[in-house]
Amino acid sequence: MTTALTLPVLNATDSLEQYTRAIKAYPILSAEEEFSLAVKFNKENDLEAARKLVLSHLRLVTSIARGYTGYGLPQADLIQEGNIGLMKAVRRYDPERGVRLVSFAMHWIKAEIHEYIVKNWRLVKIATTKAQRKLFFNLRSMKSGINTMQPNEIAHIARELNVKPEEVMEMESRLNGHEISLEANIDDDSDEHYSPIAYLQDESLTPVEALEAKQFETAEATGLAHALQNLDERSRRVVEARWLQEDGGKTLHELADEFGVSAERIRQIEQKAMQKMKSLMQASR
Repeated sequence: MTTALTLPVLNATDSLEQYTRAIKAYPILSAEEEFSLAVKFNKENDLEAARKLVLSHLRLVTSIARGYTGYGLPQADLIQEGNIGLMKAVRRYDPERGVRLVSFAMHWIKAEIHEYIVKNWRLVKIATTKAQRKLFFNLRSMKSGINTMQPNEIAHIARELNVKPEEVMEMESRLNGHEISLEANIDDDSDEHYSPIAYLQDESLTPVEALEAKQFETAEATGLAHALQNLDERSRRVVEARWLQEDGGKTLHELADEFGVSAERIRQIEQKAMQKMKSLMQASR
């Protein structure tokens, strides 16, 4: 018998200490208990089993969320987004693979928090490509101090993250930029019609456009999965490692070391695989 999947919610009025104490009341599951609950959820759609899996890992979310306090976003929001990632992980978790849920869930929790930060930090999408996202989430920790970086430090970071020095300088500039108020200052005598809130357009999709976009996204995801399944094992590994990782993916040289071939050979495998996938996805439309 299934029940509603109700979880504790961290509201703005709650203190983080209260929430942390509350989630510590939920026991950590043994490997056997976790496996049994995951099987129940997968095979019987037992939502109570899913609820226990989620509750036992809420403290993992708070631990990960603490690592993103430097972006000026509410900790409560980071935790809630991480909880969404945790629930997505539980839904996709396959206990038969022999991997504990804690290891599997970390990727989904971080991915959801990353997506939230990118969309909401300074109200600007400052990291729109895979390389920029990797740079965005690593630049702060790789800088040696708070002062402007020197050319040798910029070059070092660019090499480590496999990006151009110009991209490192641009990202540092964006991260050090000042916030702009959307509302006009009430003490300002200037015309309120010149405040950003007066001329920023609402670019959100209409319900019809949102539905069409969702349908297109679903079709694209289905086509992508089908195309990946039709690749040989090595080609699929190369494509997934290069393009389907939230942490920025592997470089050609990293994959070359993994397979014991040259970086140029990996590039050729990748190019051929992408061409095949493109043809398969176009044929399925």
